[in-house]
Amino acid sequence: MTDTILYSRSGHIGRLVLNNSERHNSLGREQLDGIQDRLTEVAADNAVRVLIVSGAGTKTFCAGASLQELSDGQISDDAFQKMTCQLADLSIPTVCAMNGDVFGGGAELAMSCDFRIGVEGSRMRVPAAAIGLCYPLAGINHFIRCLGVRLTKRILVASEEFNANALLEIGFLDHLVSPSNLDEFANDFAGHIAGLAPLAVQSMKRIIGLAADGGVDPEIALELSRVCLESHDLQEGFTAKREKRSPLFTGH
Repeated sequence: MTDTILYSRSGHIGRLVLNNSERHNSLGREQLDGIQDRLTEVAADNAVRVLIVSGAGTKTFCAGASLQELSDGQISDDAFQKMTCQLADLSIPTVCAMNGDVFGGGAELAMSCDFRIGVEGSRMRVPAAAIGLCYPLAGINHFIRCLGVRLTKRILVASEEFNANALLEIGFLDHLVSPSNLDEFANDFAGHIAGLAPLAVQSMKRIIGLAADGGVDPEIALELSRVCLESHDLQEGFTAKREKRSPLFTGH
């Protein structure tokens, strides 16, 4: 187990932290394996309803894959994409709390989360074209799925740098806060989601994901809807509404 990737859970909220600030939270083999191990742990824990992904330090959220290990052949594009796909495929909502700048594959890591919160004064750039790398297909698909073809060309082909306000404007960020407010905002946002009905949240996340990938099988959507309609949580939601109180959802 590596101490450069930390994981903890408080109630229904899990938190995964990139803890390698001296190297701008870049990801080598040790870190990629550590993230995948933690994501496997999260997927197996039914108590976790939301995962927050953040970084240690105040300068960089993530500098992407370790260029040294890429050039040495210690890691491959496939290893990085396997990790981001595992993150994107989690059934629970994920919140990326970007504590600073983001570069290269760090942007893909952020876009593999469902929601992104950035901090004022930060910036983002993917310099693959500037160093002669062709970004891998799975990663390009992540960019297109999140931002569309036009913005993907600006980010990858033109290797533009975007400041925090521009990232909010183009839709890369969902929220922009001051650095001192990031943890509180992320915790409150995750806590709000954790208080919603888990079956409904996860069902809609899955349907939206299928739609973004090109189409939803109506039978899958109907089955997900049926499970929610027959759930105890739906009855609890109706009862709480009548009684003018907050619902207590169990995920059943």
